[in-house]
Amino acid sequence: MTKKDLKEFLDSKVEQYNNTKFIESDPIQIPHQFSKKEDVEIAGFLTATIAWGNRKSIIHNANKMMALLDKAPFDFVLKHSESDLERLLPFVHRTFNGDDFIQFIKSLKYIYIEYGGLETVFQSHSDKESMQFAIHKLKSIFFEIPHLERSKKHVSDPLNNSAAKRINMFLRWMVRQDNTGVDFGIWKNLSPSQLSCPLDVHSGNVARKLGLLKRKQNDAKALTELDTNLRKLDKRDPVKYDYALFGLGVFEGF
Repeated sequence: MTKKDLKEFLDSKVEQYNNTKFIESDPIQIPHQFSKKEDVEIAGFLTATIAWGNRKSIIHNANKMMALLDKAPFDFVLKHSESDLERLLPFVHRTFNGDDFIQFIKSLKYIYIEYGGLETVFQSHSDKESMQFAIHKLKSIFFEIPHLERSKKHVSDPLNNSAAKRINMFLRWMVRQDNTGVDFGIWKNLSPSQLSCPLDVHSGNVARKLGLLKRKQNDAKALTELDTNLRKLDKRDPVKYDYALFGLGVFEGF
């Protein structure tokens, strides 16, 4: 397949999957329950944090998270009392448990009060062509307060060779304006050109079959390789191809 043919094929798949039907079976439906910017951010961040494993289970447990936060995540983060946090203890999604959930609420409060919010943290540390250093800085700021050591594994760090799939997905949700009602595009000071593809088993396998990725591990080095090749197809909005790679892998068994 020539580069032109590959671009036409993937562009057609983006069009096929980047529409509101995608929301019905995707965890992005959780932040779509909200309209206030900070609610969308926090719902999105918490949902992305547990976005591994069975998608139905992710959506079920993310809905449970929102219910525990009184379906007002920003208010809960800012105004919770210690007794409010106790109700989060029974929560569990795979290895993310109630203690981690409580840690995340405390860290998010710290970020909104001391740093002005998630968007400010990412914007302050972003590079012209990448968000990976900003993700590293988010992790370091997230755990500036007293924290459980176990909770650190739930925030990825690209500088430790992680592909940071879940945070890259969250950034796609917040930054990319797709004009179809899927991605939110509410972070106006960051550009889609800075984003990286959420690299997981599905997108990685399809990328390899299409010659976009040679590295076998789904790590930070593989992400750099994939990003480089996707930017050749569309430097302004490379991460739109996440829809094509994911759709081909999950819905078509490509």
